[in-house]
Amino acid sequence: MKILAIETSCDETAAAVVEDGRTVLSNIVASQVEEHIIYGGVVPEIASRRHIEAISGVVDTALKGAECDFSDLDAIAVTHTPGLIGALLVGVNYAKGLSYATGLPLIPVHHLRSHIAANYIAHPKLEPPFLSLVVSGGHSHIIRVDDYTCFETLGRTRDDAAGEAMDKVARALGLPYPGGLNMDRACSHGNAGAYKFPYPRVEGSEYDFSFSGLKTAALNQINSAKQKGEEISLEDFGASYMKSVTVCLVDNTLRAARDFGFKKLVLAGGVSANSHLRRGFEAISQAEGYELFMPQLPLCCDNAAMVGSQAFYEYKAGNFADLTLNACATSAIEG
Repeated sequence: MKILAIETSCDETAAAVVEDGRTVLSNIVASQVEEHIIYGGVVPEIASRRHIEAISGVVDTALKGAECDFSDLDAIAVTHTPGLIGALLVGVNYAKGLSYATGLPLIPVHHLRSHIAANYIAHPKLEPPFLSLVVSGGHSHIIRVDDYTCFETLGRTRDDAAGEAMDKVARALGLPYPGGLNMDRACSHGNAGAYKFPYPRVEGSEYDFSFSGLKTAALNQINSAKQKGEEISLEDFGASYMKSVTVCLVDNTLRAARDFGFKKLVLAGGVSANSHLRRGFEAISQAEGYELFMPQLPLCCDNAAMVGSQAFYEYKAGNFADLTLNACATSAIEG
């Protein structure tokens, strides 16, 4: 079964053709990062305009790369939630137009579900059940995955997402957008014990995260040093801060894994590319006997191959949409 998948939830215009949920025949991504760097982050209106300009060419390139046309496809899939509403609307409306013109069924895909599904491409033998940590600029979720289309949120951030907390501190340190990625690169050899930060907890919700206080503590240290004329070591400060964020993510995920009896752990989302986070999970998995799955770095960021992978299982479950499908900025993964 071949599915054409479209992804426009943020600032990447992406299209892919995926066969049987695990085999990527093509995966095209048109990134807008260079344009948004001058603003220090994604500008939603600019992102939407660039999607409009790029989507037709990206889809055509994906089809050519897979050496197929619409007569070879079985369905069209699209990310419809969550994300930037203007960006999502471009992909949803384009996919609806293709579905109407070709008669192919339309499959709506939740963005977080597709991030988890990136691991089905990276690890063809991976099957549910497992516990997944999904971390990105806008999301920090601990998800119980009982089946390919059966999810339960066990924990989530109460305020800032882990990626956002990294981006804001990176900007304060003078690093360009994307902040988290550049901080990871710049501080890979820093002393992670050089600076101290609080360990945030959410009372009464042991699997939930809270990163706003940790972010504020870091920003206060930076501002205080500037006012006093003191020098902050970029490498050591960044490494220490990333370690603090990582410890929170690892601790809560392992607590949930122990409490619910999961031995398979899956990382997903843009922040799953962070070297500190990957090393942290690798170390604890080896020490405590967990089976750990992580996508290759290109599959951590937004792409359409992961959408096509999850769409295969949505298709098998009978989760289709008609031409009334709309985009939604926020929605639960349980659907």
